[in-house]
Amino acid sequence: MKEVKISVRNLIEFVKRSGDIDRRFFSNKRAVEGIRAHQRVQREYSKNFLTEVFLRTQEEIEDIIFTVEGRADGIEVANEVTVDEIKSTTRNLEELKKEENLMHWAQAKCYAYIYAKDNDLNNINVMLTYYQLETEEILNIKKTFTFYELRDFFMETLMEYLEFSRRIVEWKDIRNSSIKKLKFPFKTFRKGQRELSVAVYNTIDSENKLFVEAPTGIGKSISTIFPTIKAMGEDKIDKAFYLVARSTGKQAAKDALERLLNKNLKLKITVVTAKDKICLNDKVSCNPKDCMYAKGHFDRVNDAIIDIFDSCDNFTRENIEKFAKLHIVCPFEYQLDLLDFSDFIVCDYNYIFDPTVYLKRFLENSMIRFTLLIDESHNLLDRGREMYSAEVFIADLEKLFEILPKKRKAARKHIRNALDEFKKLDNRTFYSYDSFIYFNVEVEKTVFSMNDFLTKDKEAKDYEKALDIYFSLFKYTKILEYYNRDFVSIKSEDSIKIKSLDIAPIFANILKTPRSSVFFSATLNPIKYYGKLLGADEKTNYYKIKSPFDPNNLVVLRNNKISTVYRDRENSIEEIIENLKNFSEDKGNYIFFFPSYSFMEKVYESYIEIAENENIVKQDREMTEFEREEFLNNFTFSSSTIAFAVMGGVFSEGIDLIGNRLRGVAIITVGLPGLSYERNILKSHFQKKYNRGYEYAYIYPGMIKVVQAAGRVIRTEDDKGKILLMDKRFSIEPYSLLLPSQWKIYDFNDPTEIKDILKNFN
Repeated sequence: MKEVKISVRNLIEFVKRSGDIDRRFFSNKRAVEGIRAHQRVQREYSKNFLTEVFLRTQEEIEDIIFTVEGRADGIEVANEVTVDEIKSTTRNLEELKKEENLMHWAQAKCYAYIYAKDNDLNNINVMLTYYQLETEEILNIKKTFTFYELRDFFMETLMEYLEFSRRIVEWKDIRNSSIKKLKFPFKTFRKGQRELSVAVYNTIDSENKLFVEAPTGIGKSISTIFPTIKAMGEDKIDKAFYLVARSTGKQAAKDALERLLNKNLKLKITVVTAKDKICLNDKVSCNPKDCMYAKGHFDRVNDAIIDIFDSCDNFTRENIEKFAKLHIVCPFEYQLDLLDFSDFIVCDYNYIFDPTVYLKRFLENSMIRFTLLIDESHNLLDRGREMYSAEVFIADLEKLFEILPKKRKAARKHIRNALDEFKKLDNRTFYSYDSFIYFNVEVEKTVFSMNDFLTKDKEAKDYEKALDIYFSLFKYTKILEYYNRDFVSIKSEDSIKIKSLDIAPIFANILKTPRSSVFFSATLNPIKYYGKLLGADEKTNYYKIKSPFDPNNLVVLRNNKISTVYRDRENSIEEIIENLKNFSEDKGNYIFFFPSYSFMEKVYESYIEIAENENIVKQDREMTEFEREEFLNNFTFSSSTIAFAVMGGVFSEGIDLIGNRLRGVAIITVGLPGLSYERNILKSHFQKKYNRGYEYAYIYPGMIKVVQAAGRVIRTEDDKGKILLMDKRFSIEPYSLLLPSQWKIYDFNDPTEIKDILKNFN
């Protein structure tokens, strides 16, 4: 017998859904179903109610055992048993009395069946409880069912899922058989690759977390993906996510996976494409009026899933678009559904960590055993803080007031109240939560009271603009749910911002769901700094892999005299240029990295006046994907290109210019973030919390940029290159301690010394 595991929610959503996609706004949008509403209703329960009741059943149909589980919101165990399903809403409760919400009833009936079966009940009550978010009113709708009615419903639902279930169990056998035969796709492991692979496998096997610093160029993608797939074949996990910060990371993972597919691996793979890139409509307009793919999507999507599942293993963007056109379904929503049936998923960080877009189907489902592989995880710190920060612009509230018709009195009233509360705030910049609680309440009520406008006035002028503002306000209210001492509120002349300072407690909670998590990067130094701030616990393992490359292939020059602190930069330009020219006078390609666009441009303007090299390029502030590719096309194996770029930008990490495509890199300054009010708040917070304010807010983030930029030079074991560090702070602690230990560093004071140091290297 084969087993299929599925949650009640996923079962119902797969079998019972129907109709259109309408992302303009729909009133039962799950995004507004907050835990707060559930807790409010549950607090009103009598002492006879049990809350968050875990339920599980096994049912055998033909040759498959179904394990179905879920968590009922409430069960009253008095004389009559009642299973309660809580739903929050912004709709008028009188309207809900007249409707039959089949999806809600189906979920509640499944819970009722399992409870009745376990407790030998002949009859059981099923209740839907709707909580109105704006008015805080509660509506109960109750029905009574016999055990046999519920059993028939439950079995019919499983029968509808049976055909696809057979595909799942057959596929798992095929997949695991191919994994057992799978060998590492290269003749031998590079130095460091086996170490990394073993560390990843052991982490999955022990269901732990791992932070690992692995040198640039050893092949981290294949070294993490291969052992993860091997663990999957041994039934240690069901699924894996490879999380990236940039599209270059996606490509590296995709290349590694496709290399394994070419070795006869059978694996269902999805590399997630953003909505605006995969949309087939003339413009992204997710509603049945403006998009043929949205109209009736849910009526056709299950057939589309079965079709692609039977036809191919690699759910590429091209394949998804092909089958989406064939079945006339939305490719983005179709793609998200395919994640349920994918073994390996490559996607952006936000699909796991962002509170407004995370994949609830996985993070709220305890049945799925999955691993996270988090690439270039040094990037996750700042990205995480952005995910848990939000801002309300006063101009948006004023614009929304103009757009809303006068008949939408409640929403207009709350907007006006919010604007009045903003005016009452004094001229301080930093605020505690309590200082602006009344403003927050009015913003929250504005969000709840916009339901009628968003559902009934979709043809109104500037509707799309109103919708954009709504989602911006919604994110603000969502972040408020997390607000604690690790957040701060900042008021400017035209906005209020909630800023996350320390995401560690939030991430620690998220990381309880995956069976294992691996954070890896070439630059995780100091490694426990990242562990502490990204949710590690006392059981977390830390590991550093030594560089396998010949240290004689890299020479690092360090100027001990030059000062590039902000006040000295203007006076240092001439000396910086002299250093750069002496460093790069031989033929080859070089990149010069600067701490900011403005400083880069000043040095660039002076440099080109005296430069003999005709091929000098500069990173622009805004560059399209095509322009980035054109920039990198300047680096050929035979060219002599000088490039000016910014540390922390798109060219300082995630690019591979192997061999003669990059001869050397110069790094100007220690990369500290610019002084700012917000950065100083961060410093103050970490000083109080960890007694490491300046290090956490400035030094560590800056030096990560330095090491990442320097990492562009040596990409393979055959590469040779050189690095020039220009700032006397590189020679003193703690900066000097944060440079890679394997670097052979040559110190100098005068630019003329550069030629002597390099004469045996060039």
